[in-house]
Amino acid sequence: MPLAQTDTAIVRRPAATAGVGYRLALVLVTSLFFMWGLSYGLLDVLNKNFQETLHVSKQWSTLLQTAYFGAYFVTALPAGLFMQKFGYKPGIILGLIFYACGALLFYPSAEQNSFPLFLSGLFIIATGLTFLETAANPYMTVLGEPETAAFRLNLAQSFNGAGSVLGPIIGGALFFGGHAGTAAEQLGPVKFVYVGIACTVVIVALMFARTTMPEIEEKTSENVPADSDCRDTLFKRSHFLWAVAAQFFYVAAQVGMAALFINYCTEQKLGISNQFASYLLSASLVLFTVGRFTGTALMKKIAPHRLLAIYAAAAIGLCSVVVWGAGVVSVAALMAIFFFASIMFPTIFALGIADLGPRTKTAASFIIMSIVGGAVMPLVMGAVAQSCGTPFSYVIPMGCFLVVFLFAAHGYRVRSRANRLVLLD
Repeated sequence: MPLAQTDTAIVRRPAATAGVGYRLALVLVTSLFFMWGLSYGLLDVLNKNFQETLHVSKQWSTLLQTAYFGAYFVTALPAGLFMQKFGYKPGIILGLIFYACGALLFYPSAEQNSFPLFLSGLFIIATGLTFLETAANPYMTVLGEPETAAFRLNLAQSFNGAGSVLGPIIGGALFFGGHAGTAAEQLGPVKFVYVGIACTVVIVALMFARTTMPEIEEKTSENVPADSDCRDTLFKRSHFLWAVAAQFFYVAAQVGMAALFINYCTEQKLGISNQFASYLLSASLVLFTVGRFTGTALMKKIAPHRLLAIYAAAAIGLCSVVVWGAGVVSVAALMAIFFFASIMFPTIFALGIADLGPRTKTAASFIIMSIVGGAVMPLVMGAVAQSCGTPFSYVIPMGCFLVVFLFAAHGYRVRSRANRLVLLD
């Protein structure tokens, strides 16, 4: 039986909206943003580390991204259904349990030098993160006054960026610290970092369990059409279909170019070590964060689709420099792509759900699920890198950014039911 669209009603408990209880809840939810940012920041450093310690190829190392983003795709719907039945707080605690279990699995994985076991650990970690991301955004909007909801959400997102930047720094300093010996001994820092993460996550889960959180109840509106009715007409909206494709290829490009970032830098014959390349990756993520703030400011004067087209064109041009493989110039170009990629996810999302009315929630779910591109395309990119060299593999992100450009130049246009063109300028 199809589910109906829902309207959200917020019930706030006094202990969670004022005083120490409220502040603790706010800090705990904000910590979730940092934790999944840190997890993603470490992911790309693991690629290069496993190539050297476990002797896996570039192609097979990208299975880390496949396991990670594949979990998001597989778990998104079950996570939503679980929270619809049991609530957001139990969903967060379950997500933290998954996160901790996946991180603890890194210990036996390192002891046994087992790449498949590492993949299993990452899949379990990402399963937990799916629960956390599903719950964290709505919680941030209710932990305080409605007028400051946008500020709180943007503040929390800045902690996500901080975690993403810190991940490569930690990985670069500890995973490539010149440890000699067997593979198990070289993987020692990896397992201890993740055991430390697991312990921290368990502490946060216990604090969530003991903290009173606001209730978010879903009430069904009798006047809103069922999801199946929405889907019948949703797929007739070309701008939505374009957005799903553009988001798939954008995430594919972002994840792929980060997955082989360290390989690219160390192969440019510039004397760049794995450790220094990790720091360059961290600097690139700083550029990503700066680009998002800059892009948000520019959108006050430039229409979002135009700015998206400009940024996509810039990314395509920079990718051509990366494919060229011109030493320091190409490394700088690779780092600069992160700046221009920064606005793509939220801008594609916003343009894709424009003018969809009651279909908006269903459309948003499909666009979020399209991040499975991050699981598929890096594996293709790894295969190209293995056979044709790492620089040439960046033709894959170039093609992905071309799809984003076409969406921004043409596909974003909204057509009404009467097939009249509506320009979103």
